Amino acid sequence: MTLLAAATNTSLAHASNVLIYSSMAVYMLAFFAHIAEWTFGSRSKVARTANALTAGAAKAPAVQVRSKAGGTAVMDKPQVVTRSATGTRDVPDGPGAAGGTAKGDLYGRIAISLTALGFLLALGGVVSRALSVQRAPWGNMYEFSITFSTVAAGAYLLLLALGKNVRWIGLILVTTVLLDLGVATTWLYTDSAALVPALHSYWLWIHVSTAIICGAVFYIGAAGTVLYLFRDSYESHLAEGRKPGVFRTSVLERLPSASSLDKFSYRINAAVFPLWTFTIIAGAIWANDAWGRYWGWDPKEVWSFITWVAYACYLHARATAGWKGRKAAYLALFAFACWIWNYYGVNILLNGKHSYGGV
Repeated sequence: MTLLAAATNTSLAHASNVLIYSSMAVYMLAFFAHIAEWTFGSRSKVARTANALTAGAAKAPAVQVRSKAGGTAVMDKPQVVTRSATGTRDVPDGPGAAGGTAKGDLYGRIAISLTALGFLLALGGVVSRALSVQRAPWGNMYEFSITFSTVAAGAYLLLLALGKNVRWIGLILVTTVLLDLGVATTWLYTDSAALVPALHSYWLWIHVSTAIICGAVFYIGAAGTVLYLFRDSYESHLAEGRKPGVFRTSVLERLPSASSLDKFSYRINAAVFPLWTFTIIAGAIWANDAWGRYWGWDPKEVWSFITWVAYACYLHARATAGWKGRKAAYLALFAFACWIWNYYGVNILLNGKHSYGGV
């Protein structure tokens, strides 16, 4: 019976590896489909954001009065112009990666379908890994990485399913998911193994799963922040009468406006910050159960708290008049850099109870 169970676990581990590599192949096809979407979208003849910028802000039409028989006056409803936050430009969003072309849109839809298929394959790989080890599938950095990329892709697809305008992030997401899986399978791979006694707890499911979700969503927010910085610089060049290069124009004019990207990143980070707070609290409770103390200045604990402080400062900065736009964006990227360091640097380079230097 033991030999049968061992053989089953080995088969499941092999199936997990096959599914992960298959998902990488599908994600690669999605990457090329996104490239095609952007390429064909660059040939679009739709009105460009640059034209809207140089044309000046739209003005609401004057109220008109029409007379009817009998002397009754009817006033037309004036156009309502929604303004951005103070200090930002009133700029419409770009037409998207497809640029408004049918061919570009077709490739974009193919890319999303392939991304969904890659997500399902990767999810199958994560589940197979969990069944092979008969525990939560994030006991080492390899398992954490494949789960992280799967959750990131799932969060992106969920936003699309909810009708959010996030297709512009597809190429970046697929690229980074491929890089994450490549690093995981090349340098971080670890055979299925039992956990150390301290990790045998239901808190493994709670604490680590929420940490993975937070990291995946923080990543999406960081991607939006990076694009905000590029788009903001592009809009500034146009506002000053300068003409950006052809490639830069072709890409950036199709993104949402800087104001939209800024709001997107802020809302994403603000939405997941309470869950990151819970993650740290759950980790402290687990530490007390495992090691008899809530806080021990372990490097992972310290950098988790530093990350929390960085995101708290960012959210506070957004509520302060003097810290909007680019300054707040730099702070958000610093906070995400802290999270990345907490994941890779602390686990591999520093010694502590959370270290995975042996992978």
